[in-house]
Amino acid sequence: MRTKLDNYWLHMTATDLNTELRQLAEEGKDISTVKGKFTALLKLDEKKLALPVYQQKVYELFDETQKLPMVKGYKYKEPSDLEGIKKLRDTGPRKFVNKLSDADLKDRFLGAWLGRCCGCLLGQPVEGVKTTVAWPFLKETNQVPLSNYIVFSHGKKIAKNHPFSVDRVRYDTIDHMPIDDDTNYTTTGLLIMEQNGVDFTPVDVAQFWLSNIPGHGTCTAERIAYRNFMMDIYPPLSATYRNPYREWIGAQIRADGFGYAALGNPELAAEFAWRDAMTTHIKNGIYGEMLMAAMIAASPFVKNVVDLVTVGLSEIPNTSRLYEDLTMVLGWYKEKISYDEAIVRLHKRWDEFKWHDWTHTNSNAAICAIALLWSNDDPGTAMCRSVWPGFDTDCNGATVGSIMGMRVGAKKMPKSFVNKLNNRLKTSLMNNNDVTISDMALRTFKVYKDIAKGKGKKAQKKAFVPPSV
Repeated sequence: MRTKLDNYWLHMTATDLNTELRQLAEEGKDISTVKGKFTALLKLDEKKLALPVYQQKVYELFDETQKLPMVKGYKYKEPSDLEGIKKLRDTGPRKFVNKLSDADLKDRFLGAWLGRCCGCLLGQPVEGVKTTVAWPFLKETNQVPLSNYIVFSHGKKIAKNHPFSVDRVRYDTIDHMPIDDDTNYTTTGLLIMEQNGVDFTPVDVAQFWLSNIPGHGTCTAERIAYRNFMMDIYPPLSATYRNPYREWIGAQIRADGFGYAALGNPELAAEFAWRDAMTTHIKNGIYGEMLMAAMIAASPFVKNVVDLVTVGLSEIPNTSRLYEDLTMVLGWYKEKISYDEAIVRLHKRWDEFKWHDWTHTNSNAAICAIALLWSNDDPGTAMCRSVWPGFDTDCNGATVGSIMGMRVGAKKMPKSFVNKLNNRLKTSLMNNNDVTISDMALRTFKVYKDIAKGKGKKAQKKAFVPPSV
């Protein structure tokens, strides 16, 4: 029997079966012919389900579900191909006139990298910790409202009352940005752009991963796709083949490098993001990365955050669930409700105790939007308000920190957050294990300048044609 480490996110459990069932229903598939097969497998205990013969049955069932028809009257239209997505977009600015000086641009890129690292480090120690556990600890230790990195070393009484905090004391003394998949993917985006330029393809993404990212440095949809790459299963099939996580947050956290590269050009940023996302995700999983890349690219050029979210929405189908959910959040903001009330509504809409909600693109994109809208354009407030609601805290902190860092620049990032990093980032990427954040920002600036000068302009119009499957 393989160990848990070996098969984590590859070995299918009852939770994954329930995830697949809900995923199918949400994307509008008619599950009437397969529900009985799911029920039969879910009756098995975990040890029996782990046996190879039943794992094979799970995979065969997953194969069958991909051929299911859509239910009649499904209200959403959610294509995964780029042209189909573009046909269903709102009118958007698509591109901004960039009048920023090179010095200002360099400050923005550094701010974005610092913000991504700061937000990630803020959320990292409470990733997976439910708010019913985290909030009482934060209240008892006088860290409400959250305004800085979480302090865990509060003595024996607090340790006894809140056992989860004991193994997190190390965050109090950390002096750099440690390895995290969120920052791994920001680095990955930069390296893909450096190596391939504007004409990179989804297959380039797959090949880069196999050559540079260790398999256990990936999670959920990414680990399934990684396995598929190794089996010579190309995009777009790599995103759907036996992958119950195909609309989870994994692509959304990979948006930053592509948003940076296309600064001022949200349409191109969204296209870059699509090429990356379709290797591992479909539908709303793809839209999440496109949305965030477009927002990053537009961040310095819009007057307010409402306009920024609107720019992001203009790059995804207005007939999608993600569009509907973020339009709902914009509606809350226009009602002028408090941030606390917005979080109450968020938790009514999505259940943090269900993994599908906890790690889904839409729930976490909504958290990012709430944090930005209720931040008063302050980066520290925005990062803290992206982590406070729970769910995928390090991912949301990183995304919001990145957007705000690009929006205000490094000089305006809060020193209490930035200084803890000591300009140092560790990754699990080959030849980039220990880098300086300022160097990554300068390399990103160079990629941006090359694209802005038209390098590879002709190639970027070339459509990606996936291999036959």
